[in-house]
Amino acid sequence: MSTLYSIGHGNKTIEEFEEELRSFGIQYLIDVRTKPYSKWNPSFNQEALRALLQKRGFVYVYMGDTIGGLPSDPACYTDGHIDYAKVREMPFFKEGFARLLTAAEKGLNVAVMCSESEPEKCHRSKLIGQELLKHGISMNHIVGVGKSQSQEMVMAILTKGAGTMTLFGEETFLSRKTYE
Repeated sequence: MSTLYSIGHGNKTIEEFEEELRSFGIQYLIDVRTKPYSKWNPSFNQEALRALLQKRGFVYVYMGDTIGGLPSDPACYTDGHIDYAKVREMPFFKEGFARLLTAAEKGLNVAVMCSESEPEKCHRSKLIGQELLKHGISMNHIVGVGKSQSQEMVMAILTKGAGTMTLFGEETFLSRKTYE
């Protein structure tokens, strides 16, 4: 099984963030924030982050427009919540996701990055990680230097051990916040 990683910057310093990436041998950082800016931590604004990572030997790729957690298409929402089952069916998501599959096939050391530091609260696990599992690819969520949680572990935390499927075999994940 191939492995991709995920990481959230949360309130980490850029040095802590880099140390976590290096501890897993990450070479490519894929930014999946729809809005790649941080009002609380400007080191993680897209331009600053890209420049810093490139200086330090990482490849920065922005993909928030295809596999980001806040799609602009209103068809991706149910009662104001992002409906990940709907997002998965969108051409833009399929296009971005195909790029992740290619990275996994090539064996690249990739981390998908968003703002949320707790993977069980982020679309990295509920959308991207779940879809990767369907394709036989494991997503390990970086939670510290040399520390990660498997996709299965994160989903067990999210569902309190109840699993990820309904009685009818479909996932029911929506965003935790309402967006209007």
